[in-house]
Amino acid sequence: MSVHIQAKKGEIAEAVLMPGDPLRAKWIAETFFEDAFLYNSVRGMYGYTGTYKGKKVSVQASGMGIPSALIYCNELITDYGAKKLIRVGSAGSYQKNLKVNEVVIAMAASSNSGFNRAKFSHADFAPTADFELFMKAVKYAEENQIKFRAGNVFSSDVFYEDDPLEYEKWAKYGVLCVEMETAGLYTIAARHKVQALSVLTISDSLVTGEHLPAKDREQSFSRMVEIALATI
Repeated sequence: MSVHIQAKKGEIAEAVLMPGDPLRAKWIAETFFEDAFLYNSVRGMYGYTGTYKGKKVSVQASGMGIPSALIYCNELITDYGAKKLIRVGSAGSYQKNLKVNEVVIAMAASSNSGFNRAKFSHADFAPTADFELFMKAVKYAEENQIKFRAGNVFSSDVFYEDDPLEYEKWAKYGVLCVEMETAGLYTIAARHKVQALSVLTISDSLVTGEHLPAKDREQSFSRMVEIALATI
């Protein structure tokens, strides 16, 4: 057991999918895993282990934002031996031609979070995806004709911006979308020399105002999960 995860040693796989939403973790386990069992319910952050195409795999909810996500990332790596962490989550589009329900594979993550500034004495660290996982995800999407975009994403500590046009400065530099965890995930993976990737589904657009209902955010992102599972 760790501080926030009640699993026993050996109950968590080396490959772990990491949605923010606990109910999405439950849906992934029930939809994609065989012989799934619940290993964690501390603070309502559900974690499950099962098999996918004969391979042991886990899914662990991480909550919203870098501070919450990194609690679970750290414990999965240091206490349970996780080697591959794949975020599967929702994101808001920054680009007019990136539509709701499309998939984004994050090559790198910009951020306004203070996490890396504190760690690197206010210098800039550029968090990037693991190349092997990234290429596997791209290959699977291409071979299965899943429409996707690959590029830079923005991990924000702020969900409700005061300025609704704040996103435009990032969009001008080609940033595809906004979410809240990837920059932290990529940094902690680099620190511990494990593999990490974020595969995201666009749930809303800051450009057009289009958005998915909450229930669809919870259960309709099957292509994103298929890509994530294919990489492991």
